[in-house]
Amino acid sequence: MSGMVTEARLPGRDDIDAHVRIGVLVPLTRPGWGEAGRHLLAGMELAVREVNDAGGIAGRPLGLVVRDTAADPDRAAAAVDELARLGVSALAGEYHSVVARAVASGADALGLPFLCSSAVIDALTERPARWVARLPPAQSHGWRIYADFLLAAGHRRVAVAAQPSLYWASGARILRDHLAARGGTLVDLGLREPAPASVCDALAEQDASALLLLVGHPEPAVSIVRSVRRDRRLAEIMIGAPAGQPEFAQWAASLGGDGAAVPFLRYLPERLGPLGARVRTALRERLAEAPSFVAFEGYDTVTVLADMLRSHGAGRAPATETWARVSVEGTRGRIRFSRTPDTGVWQWPGAPVQVVDRDPAEPGRFRVLHTG
Repeated sequence: MSGMVTEARLPGRDDIDAHVRIGVLVPLTRPGWGEAGRHLLAGMELAVREVNDAGGIAGRPLGLVVRDTAADPDRAAAAVDELARLGVSALAGEYHSVVARAVASGADALGLPFLCSSAVIDALTERPARWVARLPPAQSHGWRIYADFLLAAGHRRVAVAAQPSLYWASGARILRDHLAARGGTLVDLGLREPAPASVCDALAEQDASALLLLVGHPEPAVSIVRSVRRDRRLAEIMIGAPAGQPEFAQWAASLGGDGAAVPFLRYLPERLGPLGARVRTALRERLAEAPSFVAFEGYDTVTVLADMLRSHGAGRAPATETWARVSVEGTRGRIRFSRTPDTGVWQWPGAPVQVVDRDPAEPGRFRVLHTG
């Protein structure tokens, strides 16, 4: 799936030009996390349908011009240039942090508004950006809440199996610093490529009560979980996955009961309001499964951009006004943006953060373990 205008899938250039267009970048094929991309896009498409049912943008239909990033920063950067040439009014999307960085850099250089839907790495841009905003909380905020959960649950010595990447390294640093300041310790198992057997052997040598998986999904995450669950030496070890791998149905389908009781970060409130509950029902029908928090992020992304485009028109508004004047009700609360000097982008400071897991008694049900 290289590109489309939703909802109508219009093939002709004249028909496409009748739309106010948002350029969307999402991972839909491997090595990207396609399940996350599918949920993100489903939320966006639902919001587009509702915007158009309500009259569109100044009487013009809203459309999404979609590009599959496949988790490739170079591919995403090229797509940004292409979408700018096509005359999109704004950019949206992306789940993978390293890809979102490439999109943010290109968008800011072009003076094209980019609302990051689902990537959390703090350093989304190398320098303060005028044109970039973000819906999810910065990684330093969410992962500190996760560290607080670990400490409250009695985990003072925590092991981590991490693959090499900027995102995983950033997460490990946040956890290590936050735990150390409160008397805890993060132990890196030191495995460049964490294979299941090597993770189990290395973990057995540590006096750790928890193992955090900072690794790709489905592999090697699924295989590591299976191996740890079956290793008698590790029967008392809690497995955690702060990046959210257990959120998606593929995790439960692959692991069944072994995938339960693996705490992760989720960006939903404990209770959805009327809008969130209605959108949840519509997303479940659209996806034919329970919507993840990423689907809600997709819906809220389009809701914000539609509000912005109604206020300023389809042309590019001044950067400061673009984000500073946003105030819109999303599925997870009222969304407003403020400048955050630690991340350099416009940030929604009210994004909800939970630590949840799948209930061992009913793996299709989530338990809220901690909120921040």
